[in-house]
Amino acid sequence: MHSFRSEPILWIHVAGLATLPVFLVLCLLFLSVGEPFLPVWMELFLVAAIGVLPLLWMQLRRPFYIFALLGIALKPENLTERQRKILCLTNTKLNRILALVAAVLSLWVLWHLYQIAPLVANSAKFLPQWRSVALVFAGLAFLGSNLFLQIPVSVMRVLVTNDTEFAGIEPLSLEKIKQDFTILGVRVNQIVPRLLQSLFRINTDS
Repeated sequence: MHSFRSEPILWIHVAGLATLPVFLVLCLLFLSVGEPFLPVWMELFLVAAIGVLPLLWMQLRRPFYIFALLGIALKPENLTERQRKILCLTNTKLNRILALVAAVLSLWVLWHLYQIAPLVANSAKFLPQWRSVALVFAGLAFLGSNLFLQIPVSVMRVLVTNDTEFAGIEPLSLEKIKQDFTILGVRVNQIVPRLLQSLFRINTDS
């Protein structure tokens, strides 16, 4: 019997952490554009409001449906029993605590990015020096970084679950999935091709 850890989508989401530095660099670049015209706390609040609050609210209220990728989502009715158990693990009190911790960590990183932004101002000279627009783009870049932090954190919670605990989980019903999760993207019958699924199972089971 294949382990639930062989589910390809879990590892795809964890691999998304690799894009985190890219979005943080973009955020830093936009923060360095133009001269500040608002108090520091207002600029930070604007970037944080765009980059942190929507995702944190989602993770606390209706967590991201992890069987989705790049604008497509696996139809809930096509989920296997094992996949419905995995979803159960992404909607717990522990996951909400982890989401809060990740958000606080992100804010700490944002503060430090803001502090060093003047040091890289010369690298952003090629951009239009419109501070207000740059702050919005900084917020969007920060949103991308938080997306690729919050979801892997949620998924890693699943990966560290022991087999005994997983075996005792009651699979979520279709109604609960639709009610309790934020499902983004066009719904399709299959996301990961069968060949790739087989390769993941071989690698994780060996």
